[in-house]
Order: sequence, then C-alpha cells, then structure tokens
Amino acid sequence: MFRYTFFMIIALLSQPLLAEAPEGYPFQSFDKAMKQAKAEAKLLFVYFGRYGCGYCDKTNKEAFSDPDVKQRYSQHYILAYVDSESGKRMRLPSGERITERELGTRYKAFVTPVFSFMAPDGKIIHKLIGVQSKQDLLGADSKIQDALNKVGAT
Repeated sequence: MFRYTFFMIIALLSQPLLAEAPEGYPFQSFDKAMKQAKAEAKLLFVYFGRYGCGYCDKTNKEAFSDPDVKQRYSQHYILAYVDSESGKRMRLPSGERITERELGTRYKAFVTPVFSFMAPDGKIIHKLIGVQSKQDLLGADSKIQDALNKVGAT
C-alpha cells in the first residue's frame, strides 16, 4: 500500500502546473503589451490567470484551442498574460514598479480567470470572469469590434 501511495504522489507532483497562457498565442508580459498597444493604437486583451487554476485550464482547452478564437484575438488585440499570484516584477509605462500580484489586485482579479479588454492606457472596456466558452470569447470580440466600428463611423 505504501509503495502504491508513494508512486501516486510522485505521479501527481510530476504533472505540469496548469493554466499558463494558452499555447500558440502571442501572449506577453503586461508591461511589454501595454507599450506595444500604445505604439500600435490597439486594444489590450489581458488574461489574469494563475498556476493550478482548473477554470483557466478548462477555458484554455475548450475556448482558446479554437482556431477562430486564435485568429481573431491575435489579430484584434495585443495579448498579455498576468499570473495574479506571481511576485514577478514589472515596470509600468508610468515608471511604477509593481508585481503581477499587485496588478491583479489593482484590476480586481481576485478569482481566476479574468479576461479584461483594455484601452492602451489600461482603462477596462469590458471584462469576463470565470470559465469562458468559444462562443463567449467570439461574442465578446464581436461586441468590442462592433463598438469600435460604430465609433470609427461617426
């Protein structure tokens, strides 16, 4: 029995930590993404996740694996991933030094995942909380793009 339990614990510990940024997307750190968004005058899409987040992993597998989501989000937004529990430091465009955890608190990402659509100055335009489906992400993108088209048409 001990041997079985020992091997089960080893197997569980050797599993990769879940819920990093979805593979195959050009996600980058928040500070770099913010600079790029300002330079290109594009919106930011910020994914607040954390290691071990099962809901993040579910969204990654069920929504971010879709080629339409990948194409639209990679084309329409500058993508940033923030580990809302990380002590990794960054420098904001204002010069302020802050950790990813502090950034998550500032943007009220108290649960994960949180997906925030932001203007290049960091103002939140739209926010999604919790597990998202492919339809949720495509619908949010359509809503944002429709609003941008209406503003551009006036």
